[in-house]
Amino acid sequence: MLRKKNSRPSLSRKEIIKRFRLSIPCVIICLIVALVAGCERAGDSRDFSIKIQQEIEAAVQSNLAAFGGNKSVPGVVIGIWAPGKGEYVRGIGYSDIAAHKALDPHDKFRVGSNTKTFVVTVILQLVDDEKYQITLDDTLDQFELGVDIPNAGDITVRQLCNMTSGLFEVYNAPQLEKIFKDITPRTRVDVRELVTLAVKNPPDFPPGKGWYYSNTGYLILGLIIEAVTKNRVEDEIRNRLLVPYGLKNTSFPVDDPDMPVPCSRGYTLDKKGNWEDHTVMFPPSLTWSAGVMISDMYDMKKWVKAYVAGSTNSEAIQKERLECVDTGRENMGFGLGIGCTGGWYGYTGGIEGYNTAAYYLPEEDATIIAFVNSQREKPSPGVANSIVRDITKILFPQHVAFY
Repeated sequence: MLRKKNSRPSLSRKEIIKRFRLSIPCVIICLIVALVAGCERAGDSRDFSIKIQQEIEAAVQSNLAAFGGNKSVPGVVIGIWAPGKGEYVRGIGYSDIAAHKALDPHDKFRVGSNTKTFVVTVILQLVDDEKYQITLDDTLDQFELGVDIPNAGDITVRQLCNMTSGLFEVYNAPQLEKIFKDITPRTRVDVRELVTLAVKNPPDFPPGKGWYYSNTGYLILGLIIEAVTKNRVEDEIRNRLLVPYGLKNTSFPVDDPDMPVPCSRGYTLDKKGNWEDHTVMFPPSLTWSAGVMISDMYDMKKWVKAYVAGSTNSEAIQKERLECVDTGRENMGFGLGIGCTGGWYGYTGGIEGYNTAAYYLPEEDATIIAFVNSQREKPSPGVANSIVRDITKILFPQHVAFY
């Protein structure tokens, strides 16, 4: 049976007004309840408790003071993403002391040896791709590198990646003084000359018989990428990684020593304990595939999870990447271009004026980033790593890094 459209009894004007007035408080109350519930959900999913935030900030400030001179280290950008616990993203201190400019989480930093994570990822992609016919156990004498490396027939690509090659550290080479004598930020340094200077020094140990941090190996990995692909290493990184992963604020400078804006200035201590601006000190070609890249915290958040979780490579090669060898340091292993500590995986970069750490904990899907605008690496484990360590003590006591 069809009902008439106006089957409900009509209300008087007075009754309608009465009901309307009564409905307003109910609507307001409902809105308040909904907003509060929404805020609580946002707080639960995004923000740590005030107490935890205070503990994090106290730990950060303590490290900035400990690694400073007459004044604390100028500043740091902190990013913490811990599902089920909270998030914390903040710039603390100054990006520019002279201008009294506060650090912003979007500021770019020189990421130093975090460059190595990109270089190794390209190497592993080449191994994954059968057309390039390269394996991790290929020896260096199988590549046309344009530089003579003693014992090249006994040193493998894998050993370059995990720092077990024994090659002398290039930036410790006494012969490097010849290059530094007249160097300017726009000097074009020949990478092959750097490698040649390094290998004039005796190796630290026979290949595969020890562990020592060697930038020399990563300069050679850059040369291997270029020899195999017939393309520049910066182009391979851009085309394979920066573009596909949407890392729009990450770059591999070639000739321009200046920082892209917005950026943090980089600082070092003078002999009197005061901060000097050393944002632009060296030419990009001096560090090249060992440490030249620039990025920001948000790009590094995407990147560290991508290469640790394995979305950049095949499952088989990723398993090899995460096989961490003993470095001789407590709670610190090293895989193929990746640091391993307390269940965390990632990398730390130090370069004049900057110290950056980016680590991911697969077990908790958690990420911690610490970008500091000064290269303060002593005492061990350095300012960026100390900040990461103290944050893990607060949030993940069962997974403490760098203890």
